[in-house]
Amino acid sequence: MKTSIIAVGTELLFGQTVNTNAAFLSQNLNLMGFDVMYHFVVGDNPQRLKDKIDEAFSCSDLIILTGGLGPTQDDLTKEIVAETMGAELVVDEHVVADLNAFFKKRGIPMADNNFKQAYLPEGSVPFYNDAGTAPGFALEKDGKTAICFPGPPREMTWLFENRAKAYLEKFIDKKMCYRIIRTIGIGESDLETLLLPVIDGQTDPTIATYVKEGEAMIRVASQRSTMAEAEAAVQDMIDKINSICGQYIYSYDNEELNEVVVNLLKEKGLRLSSAESCTGGMFASCITDVPGASKVFTLSMVTYSEESKIKQLGVSSETIDKYGVSSAETAVSMAEAALEKGEADIAVSITGNAGPDAYEGQQGGQAFIGYATSDRSGHIYIDTGGRNHRRWNRNFFRLIMLRTVYRIIKGEL
Repeated sequence: MKTSIIAVGTELLFGQTVNTNAAFLSQNLNLMGFDVMYHFVVGDNPQRLKDKIDEAFSCSDLIILTGGLGPTQDDLTKEIVAETMGAELVVDEHVVADLNAFFKKRGIPMADNNFKQAYLPEGSVPFYNDAGTAPGFALEKDGKTAICFPGPPREMTWLFENRAKAYLEKFIDKKMCYRIIRTIGIGESDLETLLLPVIDGQTDPTIATYVKEGEAMIRVASQRSTMAEAEAAVQDMIDKINSICGQYIYSYDNEELNEVVVNLLKEKGLRLSSAESCTGGMFASCITDVPGASKVFTLSMVTYSEESKIKQLGVSSETIDKYGVSSAETAVSMAEAALEKGEADIAVSITGNAGPDAYEGQQGGQAFIGYATSDRSGHIYIDTGGRNHRRWNRNFFRLIMLRTVYRIIKGEL
């Protein structure tokens, strides 16, 4: 079913709000088997919104709108959709009751303009909103369907999952399955080159490569008569991909690398510690973002200055004087100290220059990662190729630290 998504709100056009709703809807609709053809963004202007609805209906059977269902005068999505599709607005007593209960529970009076939310297009299917005050709805006419959601992502997500998803099932004649494979250590162009034997001539399953900061990802998707057939087709293609580039894959189910690392540490009963300089605690933060990290993560130290590396970690001043604060030798010493102080099985460290300016002869984007276990230690040199984007460099360093731990656990380092 050809589908378009229209996001309504001047704040989106001004860049004051990021349109995360469109990404969520596209992901979930494609997973259900809908063909999302277009994304539109329009401000809070009645005529432009009507024009965009007409345009979307000219190339789609289903349009989904987000935003503009609130109580204020510039919330006009419901009114314009109803007008375009020839429906009158009528009071829904269920919404009236919900609004009264909402404000009574909070002990505050309901402003008169909130009652505007109780009007829905006649003949529409209401999606009552337990996550907020504005209900969503679906309206059908002449083989075309419009679905409207409120703009706040929490409410839109709740309504999609708990109300609209069941309604949308009736439009699906095929089942879609897709998996996201995540890799690190290889660029998108190199990954695509490796995969050309299976990409060329693809029909179903389809394969697409794309990037996220520091990573390359592969989407494998199949649309078949049954979910079992689609899942089998996807798994067969994943097996082929694994035989080609399995050494770069760390997840077959779109997991973040920090999740994979923490789960592997739990599975193996291993403890991890870290010492960071140029990443300033980013590595430790992403580890502790994972529930249950306290079972495997023993110690984190941010030793940003030369003095703290010496006093807090115990790195030898002679090592720093001889090799420099940003050096392989200092990185290894930091990791060895973190291993001992954290009473860990694996320790990882980093020292370097996140940029953008050169420092002591070292360009931005150059760093050394140290690692240590009970029986070995070593380092990895990173050079992001002269990138002067400090945030990008620091995030990339963090990913390579994670990959280093991953490779140690897997016995690859």
